[in-house]
Amino acid sequence: MALADTLQQFGLRIVFAESCTAGLLAASLGAVEGISNYLCGSAVSYRERTKIDWLDVDPVSLANQTAVSQQVAEEMVRGVLQRTPEAHVAAATTGHLGPGAPPAQDGVVFVSVAQRTPNGILVKVSRVQLKTQSRDARQDEAVSCAFGCVQEVLNQSPDLGLLCDGLVV
Repeated sequence: MALADTLQQFGLRIVFAESCTAGLLAASLGAVEGISNYLCGSAVSYRERTKIDWLDVDPVSLANQTAVSQQVAEEMVRGVLQRTPEAHVAAATTGHLGPGAPPAQDGVVFVSVAQRTPNGILVKVSRVQLKTQSRDARQDEAVSCAFGCVQEVLNQSPDLGLLCDGLVV
């Protein structure tokens, strides 16, 4: 797995905040031998109240934007990274996998990635429209998208070496 290889190569530790993926990010990465040196854990915050209590998501953001929003994805990833000081990078997923989703949210997932840098925490949020239709397939697709988003951020990070030297942790 490319993400596991990158984490191992640079000695980076990651933490997740998962809503729609319901722990599948951590379970998928956790299947890699030796990943315990690099995977800090995952906060599965499926319900809105849990997002507020565990990740400091603002209740106003949830009320105004809904849980399926760029704002909430960003707050989730910041919250989990702030609560996990040993992590260098974090990813969060929130979305609506259906069935029964409002048409504008059906199959929409927001993936946010945060990394510590010398200048503070940088966050990138991506909106993904899933192509698959079944709930199981959408969860798998969301995991693949999230891993791809993390890999992309790490590949583009000019400060990657600094992260693993402990200068910004």
